Amino acid sequence: MVVDLSRFKATGRETCFHGKHVKPQIYAGLDGSNWRLQDYVARGGYTALKKILGKDGGAGLTPDQVIAEVKASALRGRGGAGFPTGLKWSFMPRAYPGPKYLVCNSDEGEPGTCKDRDILMYNPHIVIEGMAIAAYAMGVKTAYNYIHGEIFEVYERFEEALEEARAAGFLGDKILGSDYSFQLHAHHGFGAYICGEETALLESLEGKKGQPRFKPPFPASYGLYGKPTTINNTETFAAVPWIINNGGQAYLECGKPNNGGTKIFSVVGDVNAPGNFEIPLGTPFSTLLEMAGGVKGGALKAVIPGGSSAPVLPAHIMMACTMDYDAIAKAGSMLGSGAVIVMNDTRCMVKSLLRLSYFYQHESCGQCTPCREGTGWLWRMVDRIEHGKGRPEDLDILDNVADNIKGRTICALGDAAAMPVQAMLKHFRDEFAYHVEHKTCRVKSTA
Repeated sequence: MVVDLSRFKATGRETCFHGKHVKPQIYAGLDGSNWRLQDYVARGGYTALKKILGKDGGAGLTPDQVIAEVKASALRGRGGAGFPTGLKWSFMPRAYPGPKYLVCNSDEGEPGTCKDRDILMYNPHIVIEGMAIAAYAMGVKTAYNYIHGEIFEVYERFEEALEEARAAGFLGDKILGSDYSFQLHAHHGFGAYICGEETALLESLEGKKGQPRFKPPFPASYGLYGKPTTINNTETFAAVPWIINNGGQAYLECGKPNNGGTKIFSVVGDVNAPGNFEIPLGTPFSTLLEMAGGVKGGALKAVIPGGSSAPVLPAHIMMACTMDYDAIAKAGSMLGSGAVIVMNDTRCMVKSLLRLSYFYQHESCGQCTPCREGTGWLWRMVDRIEHGKGRPEDLDILDNVADNIKGRTICALGDAAAMPVQAMLKHFRDEFAYHVEHKTCRVKSTA
C-alpha cells in the first residue's frame, strides 16, 4: 500500500519545552512505512502491556494501579471535550457481572482534523496496545474501534494490524499466557458527521440510524447494547502505553498542570506547511505556527483553534495564547479536536461563516427541532448577507437564533453550529455590517 506522507510533518521531531527536549510520544520514529508489528515491537511496542500483565519480569500492575497512573498523568480526552481520562475510566463498574464494552471513537469528521486517521495509518499498534491496557484497567473483555467510513484504506490498515496482534498473542484468549482475555474488532461507519457524537456512534454500531441518545442514562451505565461502556478518542488511547512505561508524573511534566503530555494538532488553512504536529500542551501558538511554515498569502487575521465548531479568535488574541485546554478556553474558544484553521487577511469572514453554516445544516440529523430548523435559518441568513440581500436587523436575528439553538438540543451539534456564528459576530461584526450596507465584501479575497 502506498502511504501519502504529504501531511505528515512531526516525525521524530523533538520540541524544546520548559528548558528540556520532549520527544513525540505517538509519532516518534515513524517514516510511514514501518507500521507493522515487527516495527512497533522494535520501537518498544507492547512493553506496556507486558508490564501490566507481569510478563516483563515484574510483578505486574493491578487495574487500580493502571487507573491511578492515568489519573496522575492529567491525560484529557483528545477527541474534543477534554474530560480527564483516568476519571472517566473510574466510572466503569468493574464488579458488574455481565458484559461491558470499550469503544474507540475514530469517526474523525470534524472539518480540518486529520490526526486520528494518521495515527491509525502510521502507528495502528499503539492504539491496539492502548485499548488493551484500558480494557484491562476496567475489566472489559470486548472492544470496538469505530472508524470513519470515508477513510476505508485506514480501516483496512487497522484490520491488518489486528490480525498481526492476534497472531502474536497480544489479543485473544489468555494474552501472553496470562489470565487476561481481550477481543478487539474494527467497525467502519458511513461518513456521517453526527456519528462522532458518542451515543450516535453507539446507535450506529448497533446497526441503527446514527442519532444521539437522550442523556441520562450515560454510556458508563447504559452504553453499547445497554451495557456499561467507556468511549475514548483514538489519540487518547495512543497516549496510554507511554504513560504506563514512563509513569503518569513524567507524562504530566511533558505538558503543564491539568494539561498533561503532548497533543497532535492538525494545522490547516493559510499556512505554508500544513500538517500534523505533536507538541507539548502549553506550547505557544506562535511556535506551532512557525512549525507550520508561517502564514501563507498575507498577514494572520484569525484562527479557529479546535476544529470548525470552535469559536474563532482574532490574530491578536491567538498570538498571545498557548496551546492547551485552559488557555484556549480562557481566550474564549476551545481546543476541541485539535484542528487549527489559520486564516489570512484575504479571507472574508462572511464567506467563511457561510461555508461553516452550510456544513452544519447539512450534517444535522434532524432529531431536534432547534437544530433541524435553526441550522437552516442560520445558513439562509448568512447566504442572504453574502449575496448582497442582507438587512440591518439580520445581524441581531442571527445572534438570537444561535442563542436559541445553544443548550436546547440532545447533542452538541446545535452548539457547534451556533458558536461559530456568535464568535464571528463578536469579533468581526463590522465586516458583516459592511456586507449589509454596501452589498459587497470589503475584503478582496483571493480564495
